[in-house]
Amino acid sequence: MKITFWGAAQTVTGSMHEVAVDGHRYLLDCGQYQGRRKEAKERNSHFPFPASSIAAVLLSHAHIDHSGNLPTLVKNGYQGPIYSTAATADLCVPMLADSAHLQEMDAQYLNKRYNRRRLLDESVEPEEVEPLYTAEDAEKACRLFRPTPMHTPTQIGPGLSYSSVDAGHMLGSTSMVLEAKDGTKPIRLGFSGDVGRPGLPIIRDPEPLPPVDYLVMESTYGDRLHQDLGSVKQKFADILTRTAARGGKIIVPSFAVGRTQQIVLLLHELANEGRIPSIPVFVDSPLAVNVTDVFRKHKELFDKETQAFLDHGEDPFGFKRLRYIREVNESKALNDLRGPCMIISASGMCEGGRILHHLRNNIGDSRNTVLITGFQAENTLGRKIVEKQQEVNIFGEPYRLRAEVAKINELSGHADQRELIAWMKPMANSGLKRVFLVHGEPKQQQALAKVIAESYQIEVTIPSRGDTFTLS
Repeated sequence: MKITFWGAAQTVTGSMHEVAVDGHRYLLDCGQYQGRRKEAKERNSHFPFPASSIAAVLLSHAHIDHSGNLPTLVKNGYQGPIYSTAATADLCVPMLADSAHLQEMDAQYLNKRYNRRRLLDESVEPEEVEPLYTAEDAEKACRLFRPTPMHTPTQIGPGLSYSSVDAGHMLGSTSMVLEAKDGTKPIRLGFSGDVGRPGLPIIRDPEPLPPVDYLVMESTYGDRLHQDLGSVKQKFADILTRTAARGGKIIVPSFAVGRTQQIVLLLHELANEGRIPSIPVFVDSPLAVNVTDVFRKHKELFDKETQAFLDHGEDPFGFKRLRYIREVNESKALNDLRGPCMIISASGMCEGGRILHHLRNNIGDSRNTVLITGFQAENTLGRKIVEKQQEVNIFGEPYRLRAEVAKINELSGHADQRELIAWMKPMANSGLKRVFLVHGEPKQQQALAKVIAESYQIEVTIPSRGDTFTLS
């Protein structure tokens, strides 16, 4: 067995790892890389291998940085199966379609802007922006899904099987074990996917993997400890109260799947408890209603607290002050609202979608607040906002950042250092030979590697993009 790291190697986005067994190649995830526009386009458009050479894809979960480049893979000739849980497959149908639509709309917008510039200045070089993939490509990718239950060994190729457990990161997310036969001795490779946190709203807690020889593990928050989840509702209440008091809007960049539902559920609880101002809340995402339907379809994956809403006839993802926005005209109308309100919109790292329009229209007003509720990868617009840079580019134009920037990290779907160490303990005590750290930036990875080595005396490797290792 060989493994080559092509994505999320010393970075957080674009998860993609190639596993080779007996002359067959498999992918663990096929995520979209997010970052500087030119670099992202290059990485996402061109695979370092022929797409048709891949025998199967194993998808840990539906987030775009793990699934978002599947349509490009298909566009380039891939026709094999995509194995995932049923919930992940169902989520990817609207998510990949939405991703394709956003890319098509953004390309159209940028082309209009270039054309306007050329009308004013003929020296401007013509530039035609094309979407990474289309809705048709996304639809073709979704036809290749093979829903596979957790805890069920599945043969995916000659001498190779896999099984999965609940990763507790988002609805349907998994950690996996690949088992390859090598003579009489099997080789077992664990892949964490993204490990969640115990106690997160909606979803069940992460499960441990069985014993493995090698482990590929995420390290997003490998250098820090999260604050206790108990304080998150009060933070939300405080931010809403002070922003509403000065007549401002709360703009919330949010992942459309998972994070948005968590925020809505917490706001529902706060509204029922009378702890937040009576202001309108908008989820401006055409994806939201479709995703909520998928969540309801897979209520078997809910934790007890969320299941209790349904048992009492309540919609956990809806309350009186909340309105879901589908149509473009309704989204544009939000720009004309006067007075306090909250707008929750995708994408979570501010790299595309309707959130860019809301930021463009609101970050220059000091009465407003930009509320960041998740990790922001290096070089994304979200990271620049978190860093409170005085000026940021949106659609290629500079805008002054005068709005308050607030952060709530407690909702992170990623385990922190202590939680990752605890999650891997059963494997560390059962013959684990080596850990490969992925899905993290170097500072976080180095800190986690040190703690793993000190805690378990296990070899830790931080692979670079393109590094290959033989596992035996």
